[in-house]
Amino acid sequence: MSALTGGFTDPAIQSAQGFRILMQAMAHPGTIHDLALAAPPAPLGRAAGTVLLLLADPTTPVHLAAPAPDLAEWLRFHAGCPLSDAETATLALGRWSDLQPLDRFPVGLPDYPDRSATLIVELDRLENDGPRLTGPGIKDHARLSLPETAAFRANHARAPMGLDFILTCGDQLACLPRSTIVEDC
Repeated sequence: MSALTGGFTDPAIQSAQGFRILMQAMAHPGTIHDLALAAPPAPLGRAAGTVLLLLADPTTPVHLAAPAPDLAEWLRFHAGCPLSDAETATLALGRWSDLQPLDRFPVGLPDYPDRSATLIVELDRLENDGPRLTGPGIKDHARLSLPETAAFRANHARAPMGLDFILTCGDQLACLPRSTIVEDC
């Protein structure tokens, strides 16, 4: 696959459509949404690739948790973003195991909690089952298949600081902001 292909074919329209879907997912944690506006290099899913194109730009340091030369080239061409280590990343991408340990990523500062990283986590499955989620944007409760609960519970305990998560699987995504309370099944 060429780095020149797979980006947005109509950037203004697709960016607006994609950003709206992403913001709906972030505003309603635990809800699963379809988002497949880009075609990134394999094996990256379309939802994760679309999120990268929506959020990465020349001022957004991106950490790729696993070596991915084709993806790095694709990102440089379509987003112009710099690649970084985990400690300076604003955005990170990888499988759950590749992103560990999470304490490498910036969690913000008490006066500037927005200076934290957002992690795009590629999963093998994304379904409305698993741990119970409550908090802002969730009516009553939601359930979401998560790779574990302890890390998300510890992350919530840092609020208003902490990491935000965008969980993807193929063409789908769900968000788990730091404000979400995660309870064991």
